Amino acid sequence: MPEDIEAGQLDKVLRAELRTLSKDNADGTARHLVAVGRALDAEDFDRALAHAQAAAKRAGRVAGVRETLGVVHYRRGEWSKALGEFRTARRLSGQDHLLPLIADTERGLGRPERALELGAGPEVRRLPAAEQIEMAIVVSGARLDMGQTAAAVQSLRELVLAGKSTSAWAARLRYAYAAALEADGQDDEAQRWYAIAAELDETGDTDARERLGYEEEPEVVDLLEGEETDDEQGQGGVDGRREATGEGPGASA
Repeated sequence: MPEDIEAGQLDKVLRAELRTLSKDNADGTARHLVAVGRALDAEDFDRALAHAQAAAKRAGRVAGVRETLGVVHYRRGEWSKALGEFRTARRLSGQDHLLPLIADTERGLGRPERALELGAGPEVRRLPAAEQIEMAIVVSGARLDMGQTAAAVQSLRELVLAGKSTSAWAARLRYAYAAALEADGQDDEAQRWYAIAAELDETGDTDARERLGYEEEPEVVDLLEGEETDDEQGQGGVDGRREATGEGPGASA
């Protein structure tokens, strides 16, 4: 456990769920959960799993802990394990906010029909707007899984046209709509909506920029300023410039 991780760094809502535990156990569990978040941010999924399992061993009856373990399995593509943890967390909490993740996990297991059933359930209408949008994205993806490209487009069209572009989910929704358009053969419209998604995506939630072929402009450092020219110095200066722009063999170091 990294020494700089403290229990107080845990999200307040999740921290509140640990109040049923003894103080020592709550603090230890909280530190593991903070470590999970840090490992996921670094895409170190093995470390994330180790900490999530340690937290679940300490507090297996806490819904947020089981949800966290489910998220780690989800990020690892371990769909069956993720589904089991999400269902357990839902049962423990009595809440439905995990329905979009449960439905998407069903997709991962090759059961898009089940995802559609969950998306049509009465519980979805009671979810907050952001989670309803996430479910709509999952439903559109399930339609694509089944080859129903026109239905995938239609399922998102009204939401895209009516949704506020300032919402946190705006980029993801427009990206999903662009993907559905692309699958339906509407390439020009797809490119237009990928561009809109890229403009709205300030946190890198999607790969819209990559799909459009956008790249960050590299900062070119003139290593020859005040020095000899290429003809006088030889090949070394050229190699230096390529490394400085992220193109040379040193770019991955």
